[in-house]
Amino acid sequence: MDLSTFPRTPLCRLPTPLEPLENLTRVLGGPRLLIKRDDMTGLAMGGNKARQLEFYLGQALDQGADTIVTTGAIQSNHACMTAAAAARLGLACHIQLETRVPGKGPEYAGTGNVLLDRMFGAILHTFPEGEDEAAADAALDRIAEDVRRRGGRPYVVHLGLGHPPWGGLGYVDAARETTGQADALGIDVDAVVLASGSGSTHGGMLIGLRAQGKDIGVHGVCVRRDKASQRARIIERVGEIESLLGVADPVPEGDILLTDDYLGPGYGQVTPELLEATSLLARTEGLLADPVYSGKALAALVGMARDGVWSKDETVVFLHTGGLPAIFAYADALGGL
Repeated sequence: MDLSTFPRTPLCRLPTPLEPLENLTRVLGGPRLLIKRDDMTGLAMGGNKARQLEFYLGQALDQGADTIVTTGAIQSNHACMTAAAAARLGLACHIQLETRVPGKGPEYAGTGNVLLDRMFGAILHTFPEGEDEAAADAALDRIAEDVRRRGGRPYVVHLGLGHPPWGGLGYVDAARETTGQADALGIDVDAVVLASGSGSTHGGMLIGLRAQGKDIGVHGVCVRRDKASQRARIIERVGEIESLLGVADPVPEGDILLTDDYLGPGYGQVTPELLEATSLLARTEGLLADPVYSGKALAALVGMARDGVWSKDETVVFLHTGGLPAIFAYADALGGL
């Protein structure tokens, strides 16, 4: 699938490593586990959003923008990496931080990704309702209009559906990269496990694999909404990415695999399964997972391996989506590990 016709600006150190998780494989006694290290994309402190931003900011530069405007939760890795990318490219950046996680103390709003937002020079805005994407996107558009009135040329990265998901192209490309690495190692991948939130990473990976003729299961782990709601979102997101690509042979809806068994009370809320899985990864592999996205996906990987979802002869790739600065905003929950 040729992505060269789409505007793109380099922000990542690619390819990211594909590494064995030999100790975790041995402890779980299940399938052979590998980790795709998209926590090592090289922008800010790493993460999957860097791949997406190469295409979003490619569009922005192509349109002559001088300011980037986007939204996310208070500890959003997307927001932080957008601020870092804008700084690298010499663009102004406005970040809208949505209140999504109840009951958090002052350290949550001042450390982790928020601290980095400020270090990268972003102008921060607040939005009180974290579960109304349409209202959050409308507020973004008002920020952008204010930038225009002041003589700026804003480019808005919306997170809601109904806007071109250029970022999904980053994971169409990541699918090619991952299978190429596996082929070079002589490994047949049977499944990929990843966090499923906005849907661009999940949808892009699924489309990228099917475009190569790879019948690899892509297991999305719900991190923001229940399985039924997320399924409807992924169906729409996949359709949007396919439309951008002009795909004539769409991905079957039956290929959209999701679990919300590890979501817990909701977005950004720590669960016992997450705590156990992140501790297990840290103490067997010396690797960290964040408490919002990759940690819940890791909890699902551990649980599904223990439940015998895959045989010992199969190979599963865990996509590490980064987000590590948020660890410091969750010190109250993680400190007892």
